[in-house]
Amino acid sequence: MIFFDVTKTGSAGHRSGLTRVSGRLAGELGAAATAVRWATWDRGLDAGDWFLTSELFSEEERPGITEFLAKRRGRAAAIFHDAIPLKYPHITWPQSVARHPSYMKLLARFDRVWAVSAASRDELVGFWRWQGLEKTPPVEVLALGADFGGLPRVKRATTVRGTPSLLAVGILEPRKNQDLLLDVAEILWSEGLNFELNLVGRVNPHFGGPVVDRVREISRRFPGLRYHAAADDAAVGALYARARASVFPTIAEGCGLPLLESLWLGVPCVCSDLPVLRENADGGGCLAVATNDRAAWTEALRRALTDAALVERLEQEAAARALPTWAEAAATLRATLS
Repeated sequence: MIFFDVTKTGSAGHRSGLTRVSGRLAGELGAAATAVRWATWDRGLDAGDWFLTSELFSEEERPGITEFLAKRRGRAAAIFHDAIPLKYPHITWPQSVARHPSYMKLLARFDRVWAVSAASRDELVGFWRWQGLEKTPPVEVLALGADFGGLPRVKRATTVRGTPSLLAVGILEPRKNQDLLLDVAEILWSEGLNFELNLVGRVNPHFGGPVVDRVREISRRFPGLRYHAAADDAAVGALYARARASVFPTIAEGCGLPLLESLWLGVPCVCSDLPVLRENADGGGCLAVATNDRAAWTEALRRALTDAALVERLEQEAAARALPTWAEAAATLRATLS
């Protein structure tokens, strides 16, 4: 039996990447897994059972988890997302910054760990090495699903016509780098380009205030800017259907689900030239741009908005490539945790 941890994500009201991973895996694992919450679960693992978590945790948040890992009868597995709170503490929620070192050390006590990218795997293994931990579990890469909201895959036959639309999906915060995107959009609107820029995502309560304030100010001058704070999958899917390209100027990711989901829906992605994003972008359908290079981003988005041949080529690349699914990710877990 797999006991799947949904302590936080099972009741989360927002659409974070962690919530998405947990929800989609729970759905695809189906009867092979039993959902548990730490405070109410009796933690009665038998020798052949597995405890599986894709959440973030600490002893303070999960009293008894250190002892559980030391004395459990069954085995434990975890999905690791990233070391962003350690690398960017100045723009990460304080609670996450405080929790992350102990969380990453506790992962060394699990029997198996999957990282959501090769870059994240290297970060975790490097952290353990830096900490001098001699006994650590194997860390493999688990390819997350591209299939957005359970929607069928879209392979576009022709580029979307009409007023060009760009779509950026992600929480409003410095890490997602909407400020750079807004800088570029203002330049292009001032040049006279007619296009829409749709931003989708909640606001980071610690760091997102200035970003959303700027969005509101710019939207008064440029009506092509539209912010969708609480769009569901159906609404986001409709925005993708109208988009000529998605834009992902992030400065740090564990995997980069918006890139994969964009390709699943047939929409080319203009993304930051991060190694973690290149793991998926290099397969086709993407235009990778130097991170934080305003001139390069201005040229890239100008091309995405005006160069129909480029967009058509990227759409063809997206349609031709293989993409991972959540069913495949769950199958990997079931095959190993048996």
